[in-house]
Amino acid sequence: MAVQTGDGAAAPDVSGSRGTAITVSELTKKYGEIEAVRGIDFEVAAGETFGFLGPNGAGKSTTISMLCTLVRPTSGHALVAGHDVVRERDTVRRNIGLVFQDTTLDTYLTAEQNLRFHADLYGVPRAAVAPRMKQVLEMVGLWDRRESLVRTYSGGMQRRLEIARGLLHAPHVLFLDEPTVGLDPQTRSSIWQYINDLKHREDITIFLTTHYMDEAEHCDRIAIIDHGQIVAIDTPEALKASVGKDRVQISTSDDEAAIAELAQRFGLEAAVHEGLVTFSVESGEQFVPRLFAELGVPIQGVSVSRPTLDDVFMSYTGTTIRDAEVDAATNRNRMMMQMMQGGRR
Repeated sequence: MAVQTGDGAAAPDVSGSRGTAITVSELTKKYGEIEAVRGIDFEVAAGETFGFLGPNGAGKSTTISMLCTLVRPTSGHALVAGHDVVRERDTVRRNIGLVFQDTTLDTYLTAEQNLRFHADLYGVPRAAVAPRMKQVLEMVGLWDRRESLVRTYSGGMQRRLEIARGLLHAPHVLFLDEPTVGLDPQTRSSIWQYINDLKHREDITIFLTTHYMDEAEHCDRIAIIDHGQIVAIDTPEALKASVGKDRVQISTSDDEAAIAELAQRFGLEAAVHEGLVTFSVESGEQFVPRLFAELGVPIQGVSVSRPTLDDVFMSYTGTTIRDAEVDAATNRNRMMMQMMQGGRR
């Protein structure tokens, strides 16, 4: 099945003969008047690493919560490992592993005790627990620390243990909700080495949410989600190719005048993102000399870059992920103030 990108182009069929691990149709979740997820549709092929890329508050965690049967959809349908997330909740849960944003480990137990407790909850046959535990702990490099209390683990080690726990019962689909949030860059890189190794060792589908652009590059395909809607789905390379133009950012003494001049002299649409006047143009490096000669507003600095996933996000949504997160935080604060004021009346 071909999946449509935001511009109507069909993404390649990546499922082959292995089938579909996740099917989502018109999935919606409302909290009162707030529509957190707005009728999304997508499929994830078996064996695929599929990423949900978007800012905080875009609907990523709500979607993953519905797929993992933790939140009931308001409307629409979703199948995970061939089972309906509403009518077959228990069966879905037996077929998935889940690593939450926040740790759910018992830090006063050892790694081994945490995994044995998980094995009991999921009904892993007793004879299979020990060899499976050794397998997953070796996979994440923690076998030698299996008898250590989890409270003595670093944040990265705890995240690796949670991934091992999610794999213990041999799920068909592993959900990772912001798997490296709060970790330093070196530890994030290490976690991704383990995730990539996992894909080669285990016959498993990986579904992850992230707002880190570099993490999305690891995925076979990504869905860009903004304000509860999917705006594009394709491979990272295909999405970047769809943008086509180079990204140019300039620092000026008068941003408003520069934006007006770019529109009038060059017919370019520009906006201020992350404190810099930003626009897209073909052959950016060749355009820069003309920009300095003709803009009419002093340029203090300039950078040119090839299309990135941040450019893709901006192309489809009109903003960067960082700016979108600032806007989302502002909106949340405004809503909380309104709720507090309403309570005082």
